[in-house]
Amino acid sequence: MRRRWVKILAITVVVFAVLFTAADRIAVHYADQEAGRLAKDKYDFTNAAMDVSIEGFPFLTQAADGTFDHVSLTARKFYLSTTGNRQGGWLDIDRLHLDLQDVTVTSLTARSAQANLATGTLTLTCKDLSDLVTRLAGRGGKLQASPADGSNGQAAQFKVTGTAEGTALDSTATLLAQGNELSLSVPGAPRATAAWKITLPDNTGFTTARSTPDGIEITLTGHQVTLGASRFSR
Repeated sequence: MRRRWVKILAITVVVFAVLFTAADRIAVHYADQEAGRLAKDKYDFTNAAMDVSIEGFPFLTQAADGTFDHVSLTARKFYLSTTGNRQGGWLDIDRLHLDLQDVTVTSLTARSAQANLATGTLTLTCKDLSDLVTRLAGRGGKLQASPADGSNGQAAQFKVTGTAEGTALDSTATLLAQGNELSLSVPGAPRATAAWKITLPDNTGFTTARSTPDGIEITLTGHQVTLGASRFSR
């Protein structure tokens, strides 16, 4: 009889564990979707494919405490308008990825939180850079962007070749990443100059920029990062 009750108890524990795990995964899936929606609204990623992942198990225990070990956010295929809304000057972003560590919910009503550390990368492709400098140059044929040596600190360099305003162009362009602003200069193509701002979590900014075989990679870092406070609260 005792063995039977032990067996029943063991089965019951397993069933409850399965149900808790299922409820936990359903809850985290809903939370991921809601966090993605809020990030789109707050950080102007409305035209992006957004993915938010809340790591750690059990999620429900973390949610009850209002603390999360690791939250990642990825926005793909969105664009930035120039600071002056220049025609044809939009900048296509291939991917923005953020890793948030030690996240604490600070206000449920304002839907805000704070992360002790944020790290991430922003990537641009050679194709998107080629299209960008072609649009900015305005006249002439297709310009081609390709990797180049010489990136230093927050300044990434890439080659630009083709024809601009009827003149053959073989230049080294610079994309400067400072704070939350990107600026482009292309020697020999004065029209191909522009600047863009991206909305990032408070206390987060660009740290390095470099040329890669596929385009440009920009890293960003933040400490004591404020997340998700309503845009109407300021």
